[in-house]
Order: sequence, then structure tokens, then C-alpha cells
Amino acid sequence: MSFLMQAFWAPLTETYFQKALIGGCAVALVSGVVGCLVVLRRMAFLGDALSHAMIAGVAGGYLAMKLLFGIEAHAPSMLLGSLLAAVLTVALIGLVSRVSRIKEDTAIGIMYTGVFALGVVVVSIFRQYIHIDLMHFIMGDILGVADSDLWASVLVCATVLSVLVLFFRHFQLATFDPVMAASTGLPVLLLDYALTSCVSLVVVSAVSMVGVILVVGLLITPAATAYLLSDRLDRMMGLAAVFGVTSVIGGLYLCVWLDSAGGGAVMLFCTLQFLVVLVVAPRYGLLARWLRMRRLVPQQVVEDVLITVLRQQRDTALPVLHQYVQVKQPGDLHKALRQMEQDGLISVSAQGYRLTEAGDKEARQVLRAHRLWESYLASIGTPREALHPTAHRLEHIRGDGTVDYLDEKLGQPKLDPHGQKIPPRQKNNNHHENEP
Repeated sequence: MSFLMQAFWAPLTETYFQKALIGGCAVALVSGVVGCLVVLRRMAFLGDALSHAMIAGVAGGYLAMKLLFGIEAHAPSMLLGSLLAAVLTVALIGLVSRVSRIKEDTAIGIMYTGVFALGVVVVSIFRQYIHIDLMHFIMGDILGVADSDLWASVLVCATVLSVLVLFFRHFQLATFDPVMAASTGLPVLLLDYALTSCVSLVVVSAVSMVGVILVVGLLITPAATAYLLSDRLDRMMGLAAVFGVTSVIGGLYLCVWLDSAGGGAVMLFCTLQFLVVLVVAPRYGLLARWLRMRRLVPQQVVEDVLITVLRQQRDTALPVLHQYVQVKQPGDLHKALRQMEQDGLISVSAQGYRLTEAGDKEARQVLRAHRLWESYLASIGTPREALHPTAHRLEHIRGDGTVDYLDEKLGQPKLDPHGQKIPPRQKNNNHHENEP
């Protein structure tokens, strides 16, 4: 127990760990919240573009402070330069995609690499004025957070959260239905630039901690994790903030325990959280999907049961159903019978299964499709012995449009090729077309 206490408590007594914890949690919290809008708008690639473009802004901030004022650059100037570079990148992306046939994703790939390259060239040319550690910029150093970076992170967190809280409804409507937002008079373009500015601020404050390569992960992964657990934007934002903060806390401890890179450890823990939720999420997780697939009742089996019971014209015993209903999995027939009983299509007695009124109507529509398909196949010259087995496979394609088309094309026949009566169409019969 003392070992565990030491492992968890000892890092908290270190000043560098405290700064990393405060700054990292602030950045992760706001990254998770704003990342929800990025994920829902499918702007993940744009976040990556902004993180790469900011090196040009940082270089510009350094250069401007040195050449214009003769002083070394500080956090606010680099923050302002990075923000301007991000906004310029977004404007260039929008311009290229609007005035040419180039799609937006292609424009993002062109512009962000171009602006990133511009930043690298400027840094290399004016290296005597610009003192940027490119390795630090690319990889980050969350355990070496300076006081200026810490205060900048807290300021960015407060600013971005204030904007999102004040204009939450506006961002929500512009995200889910931009056409409706524009029709109600909301400045959708202005909201887009406001969101881009918020993303830029978050990216700038996060780069110093996790680096250019991993910053998009801190922006996207907590939001994507929350997306698996919630269908409401406000709850999704809350969960994303929690996942972001726990990623920083868990990652910092991993970094200390394993003596590894801080940014990488944070993103590793963040990714592990995502993978766990991906498996166990109650509605959208892989386990839940697998369980749903196991419980899924093939529609073809249901319809075959209906037809079999209808044709027996009496209570049908289970061995008869096993004889006439073909299934791919041994348990499909029993699952289908349980589901049909729950849906009120069949009832169970001591003698076997019988159709309810709703089940009888449904069965007759399947039989109608079967006999119309037989009639159609006969009309195109299908051999008589092949009519029934072929129609048996096709009868499950019985959407209203398909069956009505067959009926009209055949001249609304009353009998099938075997002289059997074709059941009439049920009124208000809203079936969807199913695969055979």
C-alpha cells in the first residue's frame, strides 16, 4: 500500500508535475469540448492543418518582435502570430475550394503543407533572430511547461469556454443544420470563423505540451470517445472534457513511471480510453453490436415461418417448421419464433403455432408476392419446375413498389401459373423492401 501511495503521491509534490497537471488539464478540457464540434462537423483534418500552420505564425511573431521592437518574443506575441496564421490558412483553404474545382480536403492538404513549409523556411533563413526548438515544437514537452505557457493555457481555456457557453445554441444549430441556421438569420460564416479561431487557440496552447504531431489527437480522440456514449451535444461535451482531463492525468503518471515522452504518454492513455469505450459502449460499442447481431432475427426466416403456418391451415408443430424453414444458424428458427410471438404475429398452443390476425395478414402479403413472382417468371419463359423454388427466393423482395409493379405489368392477374388464387393487396400495408 505504501508503494502505491508513493507512486501516486510523490509526483504531486514536484513543481513541474503540478504545472503540467494544471496546464494539461486546462488544455485537455477545452480541447475535448471544442473537439465535439470539430468531430460533428467532420473538421478533424482541419485541426491537423492548423497545428502545422502555426509554425509560420510563431516564426512571424518572433521575427516581428525582434525586428520591430528589438526584444525577444513572448507567449502573447507567439499566440497572436499563431492565431493569424491559422485564420490565414483557413481563409486560403476556403478561397481555393470556392474559386477552383479543387475539393476542400485537397485544398487543406495543399495549404497546410505550404504554410508549414513557409514557416520552416522562415525559421531557417532568420535563425539568428528566431530561436525555435523544432523538436520541442514537433514532439512537445508537457513536463517542461513554463509559467507563461501555463497562464496562456488557462486564459485560452477560459476564453474558448466562455465563447462556447455564450453561443452554444448558435453553434449547435449551425453544426447540425446550417441551412436552417442561415434561414433564421444566424451569421453562419461568422460562426464558422469563430469556431476556427477557437480551434486555433486550443491548438496553439496544446502544441507546446503534446507537439504538432499529437495535438490533433488531443482535439479529436476525447470527443470521438464521448461520441460513442452520447447522442446529445451537451452531454457529449461534458464527457469529452472528462476524457480529456483523465488522459492528461493518466498520461502524466505513465510518463513519470515509465520515464517516457510526456506528450506521447498522454496520447497513449487517451487512445487506450477510446479503445476501451469502443469495445464496451452500451449502444455503439463493438460488444453491444455483436450482441445485437446475435439477437437479430433474419427477416427471411420470419416470412418462411409465416408462409409455412399459413399453408398448413392449422396449428403447426415445431418439427414441421424445422422441415420447411431453412436457416443458416441452428438457433435462428427459435429466435424467429420468440420474436414473432413478441410482435403478435403468432400464438403458441399445446398443438403448435398458429397465426394471429396480424400474422395472417402479413403471411398473405408474402404469399401474394410469391405468386406474383411465379406469374412473372412464367411470363418470361422460366421452366415450370423452376417457378416455385425461384419464387421462394424472390418472395422476400416485396416492397410495395416492387409488388405493385409486378401486379401492373402482369395485368393484375387473379391466379398464379398453378391456378392458385393470388391474395389481394392489403390497404395501408407499409412494408419495406427486404433482401432475400
